[in-house]
Amino acid sequence: MEAFSAKIPEAIHNILSHIPSLSALNAVVACTTVLAFIKLMRTSRSRLRTTKLRGPASSSFAYGVGKVLMEADDPASIYESWAHEYGAAYEVPSTLLRRRVILYDPKAIAHFHAKQSWTYVRTPFAKKSLEHGFGRGLFWADGESHKRHSLTPAFSIAAIRRLAPIFYDSAHKAKGAWNALIESSGEDNAIIDVQNWMNYISLDTIGLAGFSHDFGALEGKHASVTEIFDTFSSSTPASTLNIGLDLLAMVFPFLVRVPTPRSRLMWKLNRAMEEISNILLARTKQELDLGVVGDKEEKSVIGLLSTS
Repeated sequence: MEAFSAKIPEAIHNILSHIPSLSALNAVVACTTVLAFIKLMRTSRSRLRTTKLRGPASSSFAYGVGKVLMEADDPASIYESWAHEYGAAYEVPSTLLRRRVILYDPKAIAHFHAKQSWTYVRTPFAKKSLEHGFGRGLFWADGESHKRHSLTPAFSIAAIRRLAPIFYDSAHKAKGAWNALIESSGEDNAIIDVQNWMNYISLDTIGLAGFSHDFGALEGKHASVTEIFDTFSSSTPASTLNIGLDLLAMVFPFLVRVPTPRSRLMWKLNRAMEEISNILLARTKQELDLGVVGDKEEKSVIGLLSTS
């Protein structure tokens, strides 16, 4: 028995001596390959238990149609053409043989959103992305956790009705700015970047309705948040590496934390919005302490939640 026991370490040593040493990169590649194989096995099993839907053919084994969509100038038109060809509910190939169901029917979409927090929960990739971008808040929560994050005071019918003038005012400011551009051109027409102006409309509306803060983007005022929005719209197309990371993160959610130019912009935007929220909350707390909140009507979402 002792002779047999003494030979075991020597035998293991002989086996290990024939295995080449692994570098850190090789180890990462090996682990990723094993994880990808496991994901593929799980995906193939799940496809046997779900209803088979029609859809476009895959253009890539690794990315499905994801890379084509992310490099397209107008991905929405591609989805629309697929809906006309394959019906109101179809599936598209995704990363590593996964498939995503696309809904193009209003009733199906309404059903999905009505059951979203309990029946149709978010994928690990979606939850990791929301947590990384916005923290563990309302958008991140599911099920019972979502129920605890109640926004009822801010989204009641009366509260929404009080916010309506803000949307009208933003649209009226945009109309006035466009008329000024046409008049300054010296002709009866002018080229207007509508997409950029829509960003300004959204920014001013969200600022006033959500935070009681006027960014003044429609009036040309300088603000850090406005600069970030301009950077989003004018940024260069994502590189092949960034596209690959985004698509692989659908299968390996930890890749969401890899820094990219877009994630850095999101971080800057969150920091700017956090500063504005802190100022509003501090002002509301001060008014509560002084007893002056009751003298005025708070309309913003953050203001209503802080006083409810």
